Amino acid sequence: MSSITDPPKRDRWARLRFAIIGPLLAAPPPPRELHGALRALAAKTWRHPVSGLDVRFGVSTLERWYYAARRKPDPVAALRNRLRRDIGRFPSLTAVAIETLRAQYREHPGWTVRLHVDNLHVALAGAGSPVPSYPTIRRYMLANAMVRQTRPRRASQGALLAADRLARLEVRSFEVEHVGALWHLDFHHGKRSVLTRAGVWVKPLLFGCIDDRSRLICHLQWYLDESAQTLVHGLAQAFMKRGLPRALMTDNGAAMAACEFTAGLATLGIVHQPTLPYSPYQNAKQESFWGRVEGRLMAMLEGEDSLTLDLLNQATQAWVEQEYHRTHHTEIGDTPLARYLAGPNVARPCPDTGQLLGAFRIEVTRRQRRADGTVSLAGKRFEIPARYRHLERVTVRYARWDLTRVELVDARTGALLCPVKPLDKAANADGQRRALDGPHTDLSPTPAAGIAPLLRQLLADYAATGLPPAYLPPADKEMP
Repeated sequence: MSSITDPPKRDRWARLRFAIIGPLLAAPPPPRELHGALRALAAKTWRHPVSGLDVRFGVSTLERWYYAARRKPDPVAALRNRLRRDIGRFPSLTAVAIETLRAQYREHPGWTVRLHVDNLHVALAGAGSPVPSYPTIRRYMLANAMVRQTRPRRASQGALLAADRLARLEVRSFEVEHVGALWHLDFHHGKRSVLTRAGVWVKPLLFGCIDDRSRLICHLQWYLDESAQTLVHGLAQAFMKRGLPRALMTDNGAAMAACEFTAGLATLGIVHQPTLPYSPYQNAKQESFWGRVEGRLMAMLEGEDSLTLDLLNQATQAWVEQEYHRTHHTEIGDTPLARYLAGPNVARPCPDTGQLLGAFRIEVTRRQRRADGTVSLAGKRFEIPARYRHLERVTVRYARWDLTRVELVDARTGALLCPVKPLDKAANADGQRRALDGPHTDLSPTPAAGIAPLLRQLLADYAATGLPPAYLPPADKEMP
């Protein structure tokens, strides 16, 4: 068994050869006695430098080593194994076989080498071209990066582009230098069903958020769906636990692309870094953590027959805080909790709950109905206060899953003006109405006073031209 202190294979052979003929170089034999000295060395038994078995070498081999080492200033380097002259070339592969193999690989990159070899035999059967052996074709494919590629599950344009990008560009591991500089967020589809209060078995989804540098879990919770409301609910708890990060990496799921979610990150000053479509390897730290969840947490719950969502979440929190955060992580060389506390930390303080949840909302513009001063949101009508009745279009801020908090905002500055409540027809049926706020100046109607100033000016200008009247009065009428 070799150890890390053993020299490489090329140096083992060179050192053995030098150890055999080295005494002849140090004390050259007298003339005509070299052949006898080589015969004496050929009669000895040596240890093979790779297998460790006994081995002997012929006189001609030792003579070749002797003259090769004597002519070079570095005898050990001269005694190393020489590279084959045909290395990197495949003389047994004809041009027709190579062209057929490449075309076959381009059409079927997911085939195994054995399948390529078997089909190559059939394709070249009528071409009169010899087919090399399986090891030769395997070496050729490896030398030309013709490795097996898995086909995407969906043959869409985005999936094909992602696969092409992965084949053309290198993949490298990365890690930020500060705690709180980058978080990873994702949902994991559980493999075990839970029993809901309605008596239905449902497979839950695990929301997870992990810090890139420390691998600390910012928040972990099981849900029954993967909606934008669930995403905001879990992420808000992560913010309240660990503060606001500088950047957040997610995939391109529907919840991560929701307007409320993206608007909330922008409001809180968090850079959203979505991964490329069909490229889960960019969020590999999160994907690797799911294996820990299934391999340890879910494995310890195999004996629980009636697993509920509450019990699953309680067990998850206990496992994360008491085991995962305190277990040595081989990648970072420390426990996640210790590295998180060691910093340096660039996370920011989390705002209060109201401000935090208020950030994850959208702003829309609606036309105000002049008849009753209402606007429509999600198929429901909301009343705009009468003091804003002069606005033709109003801007409201709300979350589509929570219509209990709808606010009227200034479209120019984003400042909050007032809350907006749903239309209550039953309350309006009592007939009581508030008086409208009167204007600062008196605009009550007054009787009209003669000809308007503009028309009086036009009559004066027309008379000043000196032109005759532009019309003739009726004959039975007298001119004034």
